[in-house]
Amino acid sequence: MSRSTTLIAILTGTLLALGLGAYWLTAASDATDLQTSLSVSEAMGSDTTGYRRATKVRPFTFPADHGPHPGYKTEWWYVTGNLTGPEAQSYGYEFTLFRIGLTPPDAAPDSTPSDWRTNQLYMGHFAVTDGTSETFHAFERFQRGGAGLAGAQANPFRVWLEDWSMASTGASTFPVQLHAQTEGVGVNLTLDPTKPRVLQGDRGLSQKGPGAGNASYYYSYTRLATEGTVTLDGDTLSVSGQSWMDREWSTSALGPDQEGWDWFSLQLDDGRDLMYYQLRRTDGTPSAFSEGVIVAPDGSTTTLSRSDVSLEVLDTWTSPDGTHTYPVEWTLRVPGKDIDLHVIPLFPDQELNVSVRYWEGAVRVEGSTSGRGYVEMTGYGESPGSPVS
Repeated sequence: MSRSTTLIAILTGTLLALGLGAYWLTAASDATDLQTSLSVSEAMGSDTTGYRRATKVRPFTFPADHGPHPGYKTEWWYVTGNLTGPEAQSYGYEFTLFRIGLTPPDAAPDSTPSDWRTNQLYMGHFAVTDGTSETFHAFERFQRGGAGLAGAQANPFRVWLEDWSMASTGASTFPVQLHAQTEGVGVNLTLDPTKPRVLQGDRGLSQKGPGAGNASYYYSYTRLATEGTVTLDGDTLSVSGQSWMDREWSTSALGPDQEGWDWFSLQLDDGRDLMYYQLRRTDGTPSAFSEGVIVAPDGSTTTLSRSDVSLEVLDTWTSPDGTHTYPVEWTLRVPGKDIDLHVIPLFPDQELNVSVRYWEGAVRVEGSTSGRGYVEMTGYGESPGSPVS
């Protein structure tokens, strides 16, 4: 989920606006208490003083960079996937754990030691799309990063929020076991890359807007073989398919003329993977900082600029309460690479109505090649007449 900047930063701003930014976080909060009408641009305006910034290309070090980067304000471990059941049923899933710094790393701590005090907040989003019944299940959690309730570590790799987790199964980082279960909906999956990791942007530095530091460090595993189970309404089914993993950390903000983004991660049946995020300006036009990548079957990459890609909206969907209208069908073309795709959701209603409302859903691909993937959209419907691009 690595788009105009990071969704984590948006959610950080929301939490701070709701009064959860005290230096020593003393209580977790349920998602149901955090509904807000903050816009993306408002939420991105939180203070970034005292945090490290992504200002230049840096060497990546593994396994250390799989773990947390507490000098930066926001960070996430993000996975989506398309899975097939024993009778060819189609499922999608999203699993994201966010780390959020509530104060700069050099801020003076409270003098009284306690495992319960922390300036780190963790947030989780988990969703399952059932393409057969056209039902969508989405959940959100928050927890302090203390007393073992939530946290992240590099070696052995593990990131967790209560019983939601991603963790290495052995001495190496991969394979990773992913587990989440809530209200009779769950996934228990093993993920193993079939392509090397991709450093996004300029060798892992992904510029999201004008100005030094308005960027993130960003890498991806664009194709992970996935096996395990999906649980729906208490019934557990064996599944297999492909997943996509993004890792990103930053201290960044939307530019003054940016309001959101449309992000595509597509795994094509010809063996290529395509990521493209289109940053939207407040007038609905694409930002020049939009970019993407094509990953060939052998793992080699081709960077895409805004001018390389044509994105046309074919249809829209409006949330049941009438407040948010999203694109839900597109033509995506990369003429220089003979890519002409029709991107279609498994069904339109895949909106997460959580701290900041956004649409993230499983899609199928037709056209010059077929495939499956995920799309994320933010910044829609936050004021009457907001443009749909």
